[in-house]
Amino acid sequence: MVRAAERAGRPPRTSVWLEDRAPRGGGRGGGRQPSGLDRDRITAATVRLLDAEGLTKFSMRRLAAELNVTAMSVYWYVDTKDDLLELALDAAFGEIRPPDPEPHPDPEPHQGSDPEPHQGPDPKPGPEPGPEPRRSADPDPDPDPDPEPEPADWREELRALARAYRALLVRHPWLSSLAGTFLNIGPHAVAFQLAVQRVVRRTGLRTAGQAGALSAVFQFVYGFGTIEGHFVRRCAAAGMSQDDYHRRAMSAVTRAPGLREAVRDSADLRQARGDGTVEEIRDRDFAFALELLIAGIETMVRRGE
Repeated sequence: MVRAAERAGRPPRTSVWLEDRAPRGGGRGGGRQPSGLDRDRITAATVRLLDAEGLTKFSMRRLAAELNVTAMSVYWYVDTKDDLLELALDAAFGEIRPPDPEPHPDPEPHQGSDPEPHQGPDPKPGPEPGPEPRRSADPDPDPDPDPEPEPADWREELRALARAYRALLVRHPWLSSLAGTFLNIGPHAVAFQLAVQRVVRRTGLRTAGQAGALSAVFQFVYGFGTIEGHFVRRCAAAGMSQDDYHRRAMSAVTRAPGLREAVRDSADLRQARGDGTVEEIRDRDFAFALELLIAGIETMVRRGE
């Protein structure tokens, strides 16, 4: 299907974040700018609709009805539906609070900033000094009032970022599709990406291996969170709890002639996972898989790779 931009001879749009569009208005809707709307309100309503109804049912008309405005009013603030979806994607990433960057050591004072030795004539003598005050018996100097904070352990920060990303994908099942569609260069997404890069740089891996480590951890989280999010949504659509849905699904699979052998062969794996709800077992699987990846990074660091 040929896009409208190509038919009109214009280059295709790359990202709403790279467009040189006049902010807050001037869209294709024409007429007077609608009151009571702004881009943030429209974006927030988009996120709510995507959460409630999913990506396939989303439309500009449905959004306009939610906002109680005409569809053309929305175009005062965005040029296309894709622009709006890209804004919603970044707004969702804003729910992640990356750790603060590690504080840099205070720079050396600029030469000449400290008082220099007196270069002029000697000052006039003052009164004779009295006896020296008696020193404290404690020879230790006063403790540093502002000690340098210990750097956070990269493993804990990596776990925290991975858990936050997984939770984001589960809360917003539509996010994984959009993250793979758009450039994902909004300010919140970039802040998350930079936080991840800072943590991986502190692992001790050689620079050549850091991109691979990023992919190993966060592509795993992307896949895990995407499947989990779709399962949660499917259970909700069926009006069932995750445990009830899983029991019903396993019962059906066990009865299927072509799948009995596969179910029987994996019985030891299911038993080894232990008791608990679907969510509890899934949490244990995620935590163990993440530890495997962290152990792999540590091994590569010891090998100097």
